[in-house]
Amino acid sequence: MRPKTSDISTVVIINKNQQHTKSLQIKTKHLNRLKHYAWSIAAVVAVLGGLVFYLHQKSAAQEAENQKLQAQIAKLKGTMPVVVKAQENTQGNAQSYIQSIEVKLKTINEYLRRRGLKGFAIKGTGGSGNNEAAKLPDTEAYSLYDDYLKHLTSTIAFTPMGYPRISSFTSFFGYRSDPFNSEHAEFHPGIDFQGHRGDEVKCTASGKVVFAGWAGGYGNCIRIKHINNLETLYGHLSKIEVKVGQEVTVGDNIGKVGSTGHSTGTHLHYEVRKNGKPVNPVNFLTLNK
Repeated sequence: MRPKTSDISTVVIINKNQQHTKSLQIKTKHLNRLKHYAWSIAAVVAVLGGLVFYLHQKSAAQEAENQKLQAQIAKLKGTMPVVVKAQENTQGNAQSYIQSIEVKLKTINEYLRRRGLKGFAIKGTGGSGNNEAAKLPDTEAYSLYDDYLKHLTSTIAFTPMGYPRISSFTSFFGYRSDPFNSEHAEFHPGIDFQGHRGDEVKCTASGKVVFAGWAGGYGNCIRIKHINNLETLYGHLSKIEVKVGQEVTVGDNIGKVGSTGHSTGTHLHYEVRKNGKPVNPVNFLTLNK
């Protein structure tokens, strides 16, 4: 069926010299929808333009982030620890660095000996103390020292150091008047820390709980075994929060301050024992002795 004349529109195309003309017959409904077509095309162009802009912005942001990371890497390279730089230096410089480590370790040993503790064996893994070890490649020498320092760190963790609670002392190690009978003297095998009932008590070194319960004059008491035949004791507790056989880590809460057993008031009794005999805990409170 032929379309009606009103359904057809004629479009005349005239070139510049107006010598030739062309005419096209188009359905009128298409001409009426031309505006919609134009808006659709414009919308597509806008979406594509927006996408291009978004990708451009994202690329610029990534580039800026990359530059920032590069700057941080450059800064880190500039502040890299001496140990890394030393690996790039000559064998002589590396040995000098290792020897400086040995000096520091000897100083730590001296502090420990002053506190009655056994010092750590210092082996010349890469320094002047061992000529064969001095011939090791730098990376192997550093690795040996890294392992040794890890061992040292672990050993210190298992050695009683510091305070079971931060407070003032109410009684010190040694002979004193019996608090229950001032006419008599008694040997006090630890130090007492002031406190209130329920205050937390922390262990001063990692180890294993070997006793947790009632111990006569100590009242509620905890004993923890550490390395080098060392043991710590915490007495007169109002509450015990560990069990025999339990492994504890330095700084763990193990009980609460109280006044149980042979006690005249709320406080914490703290002992350090070596080979089963009490030693002055004050020597274990700090390395600066």
